[in-house]
Amino acid sequence: MARPPSPCSLPPVLLLLLLLPLPVPLGAGDPLPTEGRLMINCIQARRKCQADPTCNATYHHLNSCISSINTASPTEEPFVPVDCVEVAQHLRNSSLMSCTCHRRMKNQAACLDIYWTVHPARSIDSDLCLKFAMLCTLNDKCDRLRKAYGEACSGSRCQRHTCLGQLRSFFEKASEAHAQGLLLCPCAPTDQGCGQRRRNTIAPNCALPSGAPNCLELRRLCLSDPLCRSRLADFQTHCHPMDILGTCATEQSRCLRAYTGLIGTSMTPNFVSNVNATVALSCTCRGSGNLQEECERLEESFSHNPCLMEAIAAKMRFHSQLFSQDWADSTFSVMQRQNKNLAMRPQPWAPSLLSCPLTLILLPSLW
Repeated sequence: MARPPSPCSLPPVLLLLLLLPLPVPLGAGDPLPTEGRLMINCIQARRKCQADPTCNATYHHLNSCISSINTASPTEEPFVPVDCVEVAQHLRNSSLMSCTCHRRMKNQAACLDIYWTVHPARSIDSDLCLKFAMLCTLNDKCDRLRKAYGEACSGSRCQRHTCLGQLRSFFEKASEAHAQGLLLCPCAPTDQGCGQRRRNTIAPNCALPSGAPNCLELRRLCLSDPLCRSRLADFQTHCHPMDILGTCATEQSRCLRAYTGLIGTSMTPNFVSNVNATVALSCTCRGSGNLQEECERLEESFSHNPCLMEAIAAKMRFHSQLFSQDWADSTFSVMQRQNKNLAMRPQPWAPSLLSCPLTLILLPSLW
């Protein structure tokens, strides 16, 4: 078997996150880093760093790298130069890496600004949509298909028909694990950057109709197309709710496949906001006249469908578990027992970059 890829072959963003150690978990109810007796606060650590020309230059360089990550478009992978990875390593032994801040301290905002500069992995690490995007990038097929629809759906003069075709191609040909990981990644309600990345997965500016057409008109267009008509029928069959608790007529997995099957058709659904997982068609029922109730039933079969909502919620919970530490540790242990070949055993760099080799083999092993 082939050796696991070396860390040098991984995308710079992933390496940067892995090389910067995570801070100690915070105490319950305390959202700020707490100060220990033997730890200096980050303002003191910054002054100490400023006195060392090498440390000071390194800090400024890292700060520039972090800014490039934070200002990246949610629809694109953040670009971090390779030298930023080396910069992160240089600060590992600095007192900045163990500095803390506490409530009601003087210059608390300045202290926290320093803290988050040297611990970017903590703030970015919570964005599971970014993690699943990285997993797609690490897979040749997923990366190729995603770039294809990204190019077709970008620009102010995108051709919607071409964009929809490339979207269908992605969800048909990419593995279900990668496609659903990108589309149904969990986000904290307060993490609007993650939510925006999730909403932008299907390139809504190009893929969705301009304005707000009537939902019945979207259905008419769909029924006139044999592919869309069959996929809408699949959705209505497998995402039909049996009760208000979210029981589906068939299985949740079939409902999700039927839902993703509609992406790239005239009835492409999407998340409605950055702060929750509610989905809907991009249409309205205004002006439906005598067909108002029929239109609302169609619209609510997406936006207020307990079967679909529970299926999405369950998949997001599963995706969240994939990146939980306990799951990762147990999975890695099983993989180690299964890998009898010496060539597949973790290399010397693996213990400090545990999530690196795990991430590369997680999807084909668990799905």
